Amino acid sequence: MSKQTYRVCFCFRRGFKLKVAEAPSEIKALFNDYSEQGVMSLEQLQKFLIEVQGEDEASMEDVQGIMDSLHEFKHLPIFQLRKGLNLEAFFRYLCHDLNPPLSPHNTVHHDMNAPLSHYFIYTGHNSYLTGNQLSSICSDVPVINSLQCGVRVIELDMWPNSTKDDIDVLHGRTLTTPVKLSKCLISIKKYAFVASEYPVIITLEDHLTPDLQAKVAEMATQIFGDLLFSPESECLAEFPSPESLKRQIIISTKPPKEYLETKIKDKDEGSQKETASIQKKDNGSQKATKSAKKKDNGSQKAKYPSEDKTWGKEISDLKDELEPFDKDEPEEGEDINEEDMEDWDHKLQQSAAPEYRRLIAIQAGKQKGGIKEWIRLDPDKVRRLSLSEQELENAIITHGQDIIRFTQRNLLRVFPKVMRVDSSNYNPLIGWMHGAQMVAFNMQGYDRPLWLMQGMFRANGGCGYVKKPDLLLKVGPHDKVFDPKANLPVKTTLKVKVYMGEGWHLDFHHTHFDIYSPPDFYTKVGIAGVPADSLMKKTKAVEDDWTPTWNEEFEFPLTAPELALLRIEVHEYDMSEKDDFGGQTCLPVSELRTGIRAVPLHNQKGEKYNSVKLLMRFEFV
Repeated sequence: MSKQTYRVCFCFRRGFKLKVAEAPSEIKALFNDYSEQGVMSLEQLQKFLIEVQGEDEASMEDVQGIMDSLHEFKHLPIFQLRKGLNLEAFFRYLCHDLNPPLSPHNTVHHDMNAPLSHYFIYTGHNSYLTGNQLSSICSDVPVINSLQCGVRVIELDMWPNSTKDDIDVLHGRTLTTPVKLSKCLISIKKYAFVASEYPVIITLEDHLTPDLQAKVAEMATQIFGDLLFSPESECLAEFPSPESLKRQIIISTKPPKEYLETKIKDKDEGSQKETASIQKKDNGSQKATKSAKKKDNGSQKAKYPSEDKTWGKEISDLKDELEPFDKDEPEEGEDINEEDMEDWDHKLQQSAAPEYRRLIAIQAGKQKGGIKEWIRLDPDKVRRLSLSEQELENAIITHGQDIIRFTQRNLLRVFPKVMRVDSSNYNPLIGWMHGAQMVAFNMQGYDRPLWLMQGMFRANGGCGYVKKPDLLLKVGPHDKVFDPKANLPVKTTLKVKVYMGEGWHLDFHHTHFDIYSPPDFYTKVGIAGVPADSLMKKTKAVEDDWTPTWNEEFEFPLTAPELALLRIEVHEYDMSEKDDFGGQTCLPVSELRTGIRAVPLHNQKGEKYNSVKLLMRFEFV
């Protein structure tokens, strides 16, 4: 047992013993129930797995595999037992990565033979940006990072380069520095199927002349070759399935636009003023941040931003009352050259290169008129519609049911509002609960909404496609569909018990959280889902302990468990300043393994810590 010392003042130090994690009383009781004379045999471990852990198909081969894995830790004498596990070995198994909250096999298990419109798809927004939306560098590196994390929809904004003879990727009419389209496409080909074999969709924002569109077609054809999906007809009557599109790359874009330099010149002055105004706000924010850092320069916690700045607002604090859409605010995607869907064929024939037309597998765009026309169903063809988060929030007030009907056959992409210059994100549940397949996120942000996104796509083996629940695909009597705001009966109740946590002393310096004493950890547990199910609760704070034991249980009644995500966060309580971040994870409730599980925690970026985890128990009643 080691000892840590903390400075109290210039002359004095306090010493704290670093306690070894000990099995909670409930774990000890369970061990006694499933062991004899202090040893749990293979047969008794199998019985425990079936009766307590809910692993009905646990075989003796599975049990032997667990024992063999534990025996690999030869530096720990507790794993040298030949007849079975003692209490310490049993406890270490429960806390081990061998006992995760989701299936350890990490395999695709959803039906992948339905149309693309029946799936939530892991979607990126402005996938080429390394930082903010105004002045960061454009690169293929964030594209690569996204693909390696399982993102299946990559967005590229295409603009003519300065000499008008090649294509750049950048955030138009901002100060972002461009990257060549060819470089992005080559990286997409190289990394497209590293994390998943299921199709990669490239959504293109097109600001090109017809000759450059032809160059895009030639470039994509040469780079992707047989990987490029080419539909048999220009207008699909139904989307193909993810299974049929394995290891294929799909191009989706709005109706091609002419690069009308004169119109851009006329409109650009207003756009530049708007950008300058946003930049002015951003510069003011940066100055305020620098000023705050300067004031806190002598403080240990000056390096930690405020909770809202670091993690984003608490999910339950995001708009409870949906505000009407501000028609005067310019929205990304509502560009000055936006074409109407009904002009699709005419515009292609007049200005788009035919080889570029054949490149587009998923047509995108809006009908003339408002939301009622945008989501009008066409029995003969399917398409993709893009709405900003504000447009969606406004639309669901009066057309929520119609949007769900639209998404049963068509694709809906939702993207962040233009004012999110810091690359923050919005609550993805607003889109998911209305059937939106492509909830597009800034993957370079590290806020709570992104943790939800990462949690959703831990489902189905992390392949980037999650089958939408039947409640979003069914049509009842009188053409009735799911209503997220309806007062529905409780389907099940999730009981969550937080036993303890460990591993921080291995992954962090002993003064990381507090220079005067060990940390005071507490855990927040809750649900993100439909409004009736969304709720957060928290444990007490355990003072001065690197291995806190809480032994607290919470219940969460769920009306739509199919759409629920379990949120888990650990914070370190601080009386005088913002509480420090101690780890987080988000898990799909539909794939939780019941029983006692070791839950690994992640940092703000979603990267798993080496050692930090919680011991928890999950039950459905």
